[in-house]
Amino acid sequence: MTGTNQRKVAIIENDDAVRDSFRLLLEVTGYAVETFALAAGFLRSDIRDLACLICDHHLPNMTGLELVERLRSEGIAIPVLLITGEPSPTVTARAAELGIERVLTKPVNGEDVLDFIATKLS
Repeated sequence: MTGTNQRKVAIIENDDAVRDSFRLLLEVTGYAVETFALAAGFLRSDIRDLACLICDHHLPNMTGLELVERLRSEGIAIPVLLITGEPSPTVTARAAELGIERVLTKPVNGEDVLDFIATKLS
């Protein structure tokens, strides 16, 4: 797999260490990655070539669920993996309503992330 002609995986995570860990895991595995610390930066980017989105739920100024709700209202159906440090039935239920395919609890197992991405790029 080369990074030149493939669709990217976007990561939105405000914790620098977690974001860098995800980036390293994916790049070592051969994926093209674009990272963002905030949802606002992601919303200003070109998302046309994205294969999927890995998004932390607890972000400043806009939660992961609010971001996905906005994307869906704009007709953007990108596959999403939501990550949360504080899971709840409310978050899980709302994620399902928005078509979020997976919700994982921190700390996240890297294999779960890679499995999710592999299904989106196959």
